[in-house]
Amino acid sequence: MAVYHLAHRVLFQHCDPAGIVFYPRYFEMINATVEQWFADELDFSFAKMHLADKVGVPTAAIETNFTAPSFLEDRLDFILQVEKIGAKSVNLKLRVSCAEQLRLEASITLVFVSLQEAVPKSIVWTQDLREKFAAFQCD
Repeated sequence: MAVYHLAHRVLFQHCDPAGIVFYPRYFEMINATVEQWFADELDFSFAKMHLADKVGVPTAAIETNFTAPSFLEDRLDFILQVEKIGAKSVNLKLRVSCAEQLRLEASITLVFVSLQEAVPKSIVWTQDLREKFAAFQCD
């Protein structure tokens, strides 16, 4: 079972005036982690996905538990795994830590959609993507 790691350094733009990460900024970092995972590990960049193949992976649900604050210049380690592979969706699990201290956990549901019509419609994952997801599936 593989896990995907991506480091994010907390920048000034992520923080409130007290130097603590403003919680909506975590969602930007989570999305960046998912986007990088698709590019780095699944060989399916968002540019290829959206512009060439006219498909997307919008977030249908996200549940986040914040366990400790993060501060300006912290180095956060985002760890991504696949919890469940559905026919048209995938459930991801993210754990974010700094120097072994858990900062947040998130469960995310992505849905595979066609962008070829005005209203996106869910579609079945390709076999190739399902196999790549399986490599990251947790026990």
